[in-house]
Amino acid sequence: MFATFEATLELWLAFFGNAVLLSFITYYHIFIEKTFSPFLSAYIVFSFLFFLVAPVTQANVLAPLENGIFDHYFPYKEELFLKANGLVAIFHISFFFFYVGLKGYIKKKKNQIVDYTPSTSSCLRDSILLILISVIVVVISYPFIIEELARPEYIPSSFSPGAQLIQKKILFVIPLAGIVLCKYLFDRKGISTQTWVINLALTGVLLILLLYFKNPLVEKRNALGPIYLLLIFLFYPRLFNNNVKMSLTLFVIMIIFFPLAQIITHSDYGISEMIENPSLFSNVIDKGSLSKGFMSLNYDAFCNMGIVIEIVEKDGFFYGFQLLSALLFFIPRGLWEGKPDASGKIVGDHLIENYEYYFANLSNPLVTEGYMNFGLLGVVFMALMLACSMIFFLTWLRSADYLKRAVAFYFAMHLLFLLRGDFTNGYSYFIGTLIGLYVIPKFFIRVSSFIFEQKIWVSRKS
Repeated sequence: MFATFEATLELWLAFFGNAVLLSFITYYHIFIEKTFSPFLSAYIVFSFLFFLVAPVTQANVLAPLENGIFDHYFPYKEELFLKANGLVAIFHISFFFFYVGLKGYIKKKKNQIVDYTPSTSSCLRDSILLILISVIVVVISYPFIIEELARPEYIPSSFSPGAQLIQKKILFVIPLAGIVLCKYLFDRKGISTQTWVINLALTGVLLILLLYFKNPLVEKRNALGPIYLLLIFLFYPRLFNNNVKMSLTLFVIMIIFFPLAQIITHSDYGISEMIENPSLFSNVIDKGSLSKGFMSLNYDAFCNMGIVIEIVEKDGFFYGFQLLSALLFFIPRGLWEGKPDASGKIVGDHLIENYEYYFANLSNPLVTEGYMNFGLLGVVFMALMLACSMIFFLTWLRSADYLKRAVAFYFAMHLLFLLRGDFTNGYSYFIGTLIGLYVIPKFFIRVSSFIFEQKIWVSRKS
């Protein structure tokens, strides 16, 4: 890549320096780190593709042009690419030291893990309960599903953002929790053949419900990928049981399947139109990012960092106010008129106002999410928060509680979306999944267990 990179010496050295940093992190991950950490695998793959390969390709194409511009009309500016490389270097160094330094917490936590051993009957009962809840969700969400099947990408939904978040990110993942419980029962030793058959039937029903809710016709790539990878992790863990396999899998997915998913999830046509007229698929390929490679807006993370730097130079820092759009995402704008915009919208608005672009919701990596709020200290702070999150979910990944393990692995795969940004969408989407995959199932499991135990107690007393 660097042998064919035609750039000024300053820009060449800037990218090469970050390549060395990332190579060192990769070496640590593959050869030194003993713990299985899909989190660091996701970080490395994202950084390699979005902070090295894509921007080097973009600079190679646009730098020789007199007026080279990106797909969102932002002009190529070498000084912004240099500054963005500086921010990435600070983030890499800070994150790595925080990550390695906090790994000691895992060793202390190891002896505190409590075995999670629900009974066979309770697993079956809880799986049936989650099926019943999911069926209720099917009935309630039917109008929403029908609209999503027919709605092209460019037409906004008639449902509010809050309603979309509750349905897509919370309620629609409840069947996944039931599948996790069924997998726990499959892994138990000594269950009867009858129990195994019943559990298999419950798993099949839950899979049908999950595919009804989570499929390429109604959901985008950033939500489908983590869920399907989690299913593979649950039922075929050998495919992801070390850092080499995990990193290689993510590379293949991001290079091949990520662009291919564009055909369905970001089409200008409804799925019914494409079924009736299959030739429309070729139109999508010709117009979409599949034909553009790293020059498309799928890989706009690095150039958008330059836009954020330009915004800060013009308007100054946000000093944390903008982050409230993520941390308080659950408050509707109707109740909070002064609610700050997500950083992706700020990037889009800047392009609309200054470069005559037409779309106001773009990506903004975690690196410049911190920079636009607190400058260089914000970059270091975001690196610290990312490292702390990874360490926390490493403890969940090692837990005997299958629901915790499922949430942890989902978070690792979701990092590819969270790191690209913007933070408001990445954070709110994960919190929604956390509620649907862990909080709601745990609540109903404990309620059903309490009711069941009370009935047994009353029966014995009688």
